[in-house]
Amino acid sequence: MSWTDERVETLKKMWGEGQSASQIAKELGGVTRNAVIGKVHRLGLSNRAGASSTPAPERKAAKADTSAPAAKPAAKVAPQDKVIEVTVTPRKPIVPAGQPLPPQPSANEISPETLANVREVEKTAKRIGLMDLTERTCKWPIGDPATEDFWFCGLSVQQGKPYCEAHVSVAFQPMSSRRDRRR
Repeated sequence: MSWTDERVETLKKMWGEGQSASQIAKELGGVTRNAVIGKVHRLGLSNRAGASSTPAPERKAAKADTSAPAAKPAAKVAPQDKVIEVTVTPRKPIVPAGQPLPPQPSANEISPETLANVREVEKTAKRIGLMDLTERTCKWPIGDPATEDFWFCGLSVQQGKPYCEAHVSVAFQPMSSRRDRRR
């Protein structure tokens, strides 16, 4: 299949009418939807999703017959101006491997009483290793996993949770308090 001038004109006409690439491919026959999309891009036709008011540059000028008068581009109707607000969330900086992570925001928002309670509970924790964890032991990690001084709490878990009561109070916060923090 080759793109004859007649087929290109049919493509331009149907594309300008808002036909889909699939519909154009079916009408032309012997060409896929992707081939139609590729030809549309090579011709510099509008993508119709937020088309600009300036026409695309003519790419076929080198091959065009100079004796034929150039066709006038169709007048474009400007879409209604819409104001779209975009909120950009700044990216968190990437921490290189081996560097400690900065404190997480949620840790700063836990009450001092809760943190003191967790510290007291950790003093009485069983200090178990990874291979000693069961469904009944608290799986709260304590320390740096890259060091020998790393362990899990190991106290009895709260029913339906992976942690003991003290660590559940830190890990799971009520939905309403999380919502309030976002505002």
